[in-house]
Amino acid sequence: MKNIISIVLILAFCSVSVSLAANNTWVSKADMSTARLYLSTSVVNGKIYAIGGASRAQPAVGISTVEEYDPTTDTWTTKTDMPTPRWGLSTSVVNGNIYAIGGAEGHPGSPSKAVEEYDPATDTWTTKSPMPTARWGLSSSVVNGKIYAIGGGIPAGYKVVEEYDPETDTWTSKASMKIGRYALSTCVVNGKIYAIGGVTFFPSTTSRVEEYDPEIDQWSSLTKVASMPTARTYFSTTVVNGLIYAIGGSLTPDGAPVSAVYEYDPETDIWTTKDDMLTARMVLSTSNVNGKIYAIGGSKAAFPHNPASAAVEEYEPYPLIVDFNGDGIVNADDLCLMLDHWLTDELLYDIAPQPFGDGIVDI
Repeated sequence: MKNIISIVLILAFCSVSVSLAANNTWVSKADMSTARLYLSTSVVNGKIYAIGGASRAQPAVGISTVEEYDPTTDTWTTKTDMPTPRWGLSTSVVNGNIYAIGGAEGHPGSPSKAVEEYDPATDTWTTKSPMPTARWGLSSSVVNGKIYAIGGGIPAGYKVVEEYDPETDTWTSKASMKIGRYALSTCVVNGKIYAIGGVTFFPSTTSRVEEYDPEIDQWSSLTKVASMPTARTYFSTTVVNGLIYAIGGSLTPDGAPVSAVYEYDPETDIWTTKDDMLTARMVLSTSNVNGKIYAIGGSKAAFPHNPASAAVEEYEPYPLIVDFNGDGIVNADDLCLMLDHWLTDELLYDIAPQPFGDGIVDI
């Protein structure tokens, strides 16, 4: 209560704009210009870049389309096409550039080793050293400026992990996962990579979560990290304020899409059910901008003849956003106050620069 009173006093003495929203809310946003599934999205300077994908699942044919989404204006802009059309690829950002890795160019999944770098500042693409292991349905994450390309493959999932160094344009093999999988999702919290769900061997899916420590090149035991509440594949994960959100997907690789959203707290090793998406979708992609998650594209129907969707939905995990400089935009220029629930035992999130502070409310 003392912390809440302190927060109220700060707001009373600051000239700020406060926006209140219901907790765990989803709202529809402007559709992409190009409907697609199996795409990948990444964020640079507050803009989301939707890259590649396919217009349908079977036969899936890779597209090269790149579109930029500005959440502040809710508008999409077409950018320079990716040189190699691909679906089932993964993208990651290092030093403001996006790396589009792997995927498949045609059907039924001819895997690709392609790696191409996109510079949003110049709207140009550059070909980089290919990935050692061709694969689609992989996921990639960044720790300390290195990209880790994890899993992928068909009909069985690969355990393979390869590290890419953008500075030297070189690849290095790393310790394999304990479970081979494709159509998984990975994300990073506190320098650890979490590999979640996916297909182990068609049509078997898993709820298992593995934690990877790049500093010691080691994966956790399968019992160290709590599994997702349900096995899932073709979903997407995004991190907000140190919490992982697993969104959409399907219970089986040939099943119907779901709208379920789960939140995972690595500190407590607990999964929590959150509000469903407005539209059940699989093979979608998600990204976080200023504490809001954007679920983009995918398909609203089950395989094998599921058409692509252009749908975009925005999710706000926290009910209070404070725009300290009063410009109507919560971004890195602001100090952002985020609270999960008022007057409950859940954590208060401290005032600190985006995306999060030191985890302690010490006003």
